[in-house]
Amino acid sequence: MRRRILVPDIGETKLKKRGFREKDAASAQLLETVGEYFLTGYAHALESRTPAEAEKRLEEVPARFRGFAYEGAGMGFAVLDGMTFSGLRRVKAFLRGRGGRHNYMVYVGVGWAMARLPRFLWPKSESLDPLLLWLVHDGYGFHQAYFHTERYVHQQARETRFSWPAGQDAYAARAVDQGVGRALWFVGGTDVDQVVQLVERFPEARRADLYGGVGLAATYAGGADESELRELCDRAGAHRPQLAQGSAFGAEARIRAGLLFPHTESAAQVLCDTTAERAAEISRETRPTGTEPGPSPAYEVWRRRIADAFVFHGGVAS
Repeated sequence: MRRRILVPDIGETKLKKRGFREKDAASAQLLETVGEYFLTGYAHALESRTPAEAEKRLEEVPARFRGFAYEGAGMGFAVLDGMTFSGLRRVKAFLRGRGGRHNYMVYVGVGWAMARLPRFLWPKSESLDPLLLWLVHDGYGFHQAYFHTERYVHQQARETRFSWPAGQDAYAARAVDQGVGRALWFVGGTDVDQVVQLVERFPEARRADLYGGVGLAATYAGGADESELRELCDRAGAHRPQLAQGSAFGAEARIRAGLLFPHTESAAQVLCDTTAERAAEISRETRPTGTEPGPSPAYEVWRRRIADAFVFHGGVAS
């Protein structure tokens, strides 16, 4: 019954239904398969009596798409927690188990849930890791751009009063944009020319965060060959370090979960000019260990440190 009431029809993930760019049959199948396994993970969470039961089913998902299923499960558990006023009890139990290897994806899934729940059912921000909670905004932004594409992509609407955590509206809007940027990889159908055109329709002040999201999606999801990725680097221009930062996040998320695939290695080699393992190491080495002084959240300090590690001179990182 939960599945029938709460899980969207698989047809909602079809590119034609969404009005997204179809670059070719292979990329369309890739993106639609990502959506299919996201919904599979979401359904597993809703149907299972415990997170441990869901994990057994999630581990049966093909490895390339397993992270997306864990993301969907994160959404499912967050929806159930919100609807039962459980204070993220299920999400936290999930993160203590195998979901912990996919913690970045699970946090993104919580953001999907918040996009579907009324605000009075949103979790308390202090119940989440203060560093990673900004990935919740990323998930929210992806959802809005994916399902409300006309408003959030073509009209470039922006969340200016997200107010979660309280008093952090300005950075919340930026973190949401990082998710919007990740969604642009899907809206543009992994077609670099289309994706770049979409980014460039946004005000210049928003593009750095958008390119960070694009780099993450290109690395984690894939869908572009080496020549296309090099074109993406060239056209990102001054935002190439942010593109690399997103790519490093994508590589770290894949490697942490033990799901490194050739498309991630290829993307890291081009976008970061290093191996996926080294890009992930930079992400881990620069991660803040406590509250960082200054006006920016520790998460943004982290992103800047990664971007600063990728300063390009003639296409070579130093």
